[in-house]
Amino acid sequence: MSATTQRPRWALVAAVVAVAFGVLTVISGGSALFGSAAAQAAVGKAVPFVLWFNFLSGFVYVLAGAGLFLWKRWAAQLSALLAIAILVVFAAFGWHVASGGAFEMRTVGAMTLRSTVWIAIAIAACRAFTCFVVGMKTPDMPMNGRT
Repeated sequence: MSATTQRPRWALVAAVVAVAFGVLTVISGGSALFGSAAAQAAVGKAVPFVLWFNFLSGFVYVLAGAGLFLWKRWAAQLSALLAIAILVVFAAFGWHVASGGAFEMRTVGAMTLRSTVWIAIAIAACRAFTCFVVGMKTPDMPMNGRT
């Protein structure tokens, strides 16, 4: 963070939420994928591509949270990409369900929560950093425009 730029309080909250959410996602997904037979059985009718996506994206949540903590533009862009990716996987999950595929209702709740959290973080961060405008000076850039 440069001396001329202060991270807003909401960004600190978003960073903590993102990192905590990421760590919990990696732990729960890892348990479901690599845990004991009992842990894997507790997953029920989980949809494998959703389970793998959520597990792997947990690491990206932590990275995005760290970037938000450091108040970096790339973290806002990563948050937007995460939100889009989650929505794409949620849509594919909806297609799976509509096609008669087995699923757990808790997956609907979990994907709704993930979508809501990352859309909110992405909107707030992208407003602060003007995410995808090329050549625009952003809050994480020092006065000379170099990062």
